[in-house]
Amino acid sequence: MEDALVEPAPRIAVSHAGSGPLVLFLHGIRGNRRNWDRQVDFFAQKGFHAAAWDARGYGGSDDYEGQLNFRDHFAGDVLRVAEHFGAKKFHLVGLSMGGRIARNIAIHHSHRLYSLTVVNANPGFNAMSTDEVRRFVTERKTRTPESIRKLLGSKPREGAYEELVASIDMIREESYRKTLEASVAQDRDAPIEEIRVPTQIVTGEEDHVYSPDLARVMASRIPGAKLVLMKGAGHLANLEQPEEFNALLLKFLLRHNPKT
Repeated sequence: MEDALVEPAPRIAVSHAGSGPLVLFLHGIRGNRRNWDRQVDFFAQKGFHAAAWDARGYGGSDDYEGQLNFRDHFAGDVLRVAEHFGAKKFHLVGLSMGGRIARNIAIHHSHRLYSLTVVNANPGFNAMSTDEVRRFVTERKTRTPESIRKLLGSKPREGAYEELVASIDMIREESYRKTLEASVAQDRDAPIEEIRVPTQIVTGEEDHVYSPDLARVMASRIPGAKLVLMKGAGHLANLEQPEEFNALLLKFLLRHNPKT
């Protein structure tokens, strides 16, 4: 696995490996690119150029001045990464916040995607009640062992909790605050009915952040979308059950790979 910094500022840190069609992985609001290490390694061995980023203000990526424009800044950064690797089209996979970024790309830049996989995400915060949104913000500001364990389902692999804690410990407070505020205030009502790329919605059946019902709603609103429920998984399906997640994602990506 190699690391790269995508310029110009704010520079975006990316880990990548392999060759073939690009598949880009986007982490959640309290994560970083290392949450996808088991996916990057796996898909690099399956004929893909697999890459995972740190969003601006996270991990090895630069901080930035001013406020965050949730849609435009993140979309521009994703497209910069794709262009850095010379990918005119690519597969896009996003977890939670990364899933919300990914579905915005699918809405506004669909010509750039082979496929979209949205993992443990929501269709916009308008789809959640006021109490659910308030709880989301409160829990994102809380870092107790109990609150962190609640993110996982009943069957996480050994070491998943420790990796999650390490991710949360790496958060840079100012950038995280800007991301959280922009997330809730700006990412409200995405017109996901307009998505016209092959789409897979993946969720853990024990996700207490975005309920499986939200995933069902998303799948019903996106034309032709496939819904996959992972048993025993919580909010971090790829981190908790990487072997099962990789298998179901590989099947989907191969179905929608460019013809050679």
